[in-house]
Amino acid sequence: MRFQLRRLSLCLTAVTALATGVLPSTTKAQTYPVDCAILLCLSGGWPASVPCSRARAEFIRRITPWPVEPPLQIWRCPMGASYETERHPSNVDRIFEALFHAKDYSPHQSFPGNDVAVQTKSTNAVWRSPETGTGGIPADFVLRLVQDRADIDISGPEFNFVRSIRVFDVRYARQHESGRDGDCNRSATVVLGTYGTQGDFAWQRSSVTALPSAHVGLERWGEHCPGIYHRSVFVDWRDYEGNYGFEQVNY
Repeated sequence: MRFQLRRLSLCLTAVTALATGVLPSTTKAQTYPVDCAILLCLSGGWPASVPCSRARAEFIRRITPWPVEPPLQIWRCPMGASYETERHPSNVDRIFEALFHAKDYSPHQSFPGNDVAVQTKSTNAVWRSPETGTGGIPADFVLRLVQDRADIDISGPEFNFVRSIRVFDVRYARQHESGRDGDCNRSATVVLGTYGTQGDFAWQRSSVTALPSAHVGLERWGEHCPGIYHRSVFVDWRDYEGNYGFEQVNY
């Protein structure tokens, strides 16, 4: 737990650097895995900076139909992978390293249009642990083993901000009168995406009544029978300090 707290402390330091632009000149010129930026910027409350603006744009793009994707794909941020075959005494935080390392990484993340992407010479990353020693295991092999979840233990409360993310996909919600008697017909399909203990993402059935109060467009649902037809994706979260945030995309 002490190691994880130290890890997150360094991450928050990185968020401050992103927000203020206080980064080494070599770092500013580098590209980075966008999911590491999403992880850092989300935890820090999306501070104002170019990297965090790009990260948030990708976060929202992923919930914009179609398809609706997990907004944070933490398995694409190689926090347990390194490009050094020998551990240095400083033992720099892995999330910070994954975000600002100059070399390529595997597997690649696809991006829409002209987004951040690594184009440097490829170097195989390795996974290190006390059991593997300095030799390491190819990172792409390890990432396959931990596919769709974080490649380090994020079960502690310092990563609650990851598990706070909820994605409500209102695929349709319809309310209207029909028949001679003016019967009110209501039908809806709502699914909820949530993150598990280790950052794994899963969908489950939900309902209109489960939508957060910040959601807009279905306030008159169940009130007499005004005509309604609504489709949207709503995502909300709480940052590391518990501050609430949300975004909604109507379609």
